[in-house]
Amino acid sequence: MGDRLGIYPGSFDPPTFGHLDLMKRAAKLFDTLVIAVARNNEKKATFTVAERVEMLEIITKDIPNVEVSSFEGLTVEFARERNATALVRGLRVVSDFEYEITIAVANQKLNPEVDTLCLMPSENFLLVSSKIVREIAHFGGDVTHFVPAEVAERLREKVGKK
Repeated sequence: MGDRLGIYPGSFDPPTFGHLDLMKRAAKLFDTLVIAVARNNEKKATFTVAERVEMLEIITKDIPNVEVSSFEGLTVEFARERNATALVRGLRVVSDFEYEITIAVANQKLNPEVDTLCLMPSENFLLVSSKIVREIAHFGGDVTHFVPAEVAERLREKVGKK
């Protein structure tokens, strides 16, 4: 199988324009890019895994080589199951780098066949995070600068603010 498959894992709670920017750019590097929603029971999520998968399918529908999936457990094991070439991660600030390099080294030990590819978001998405978006939505702020319209609508419904 000569297919170069990349996996972009994350919680995507909610998916932001920053995520979408990285998805579009990473999709150019692989024959197939799998957006992999992690099922993390430790985190208190705003959206269910199924809701996040559905939102991601909607916002990536115009990227032909993207598929959306979910997984539980170690990301490198999911990568091994899918015969992935690389894991795609986003780096925004220095603290992201410190976290990502630790994870990348651990993943390399667990599965030397899969590399970690870190991409920086475009400048206008550099400081967008799901956490900030959730907080803005919680207090009734306008999140349309940070997330696609479909996501903004679902966020308004979920947190009960206009």
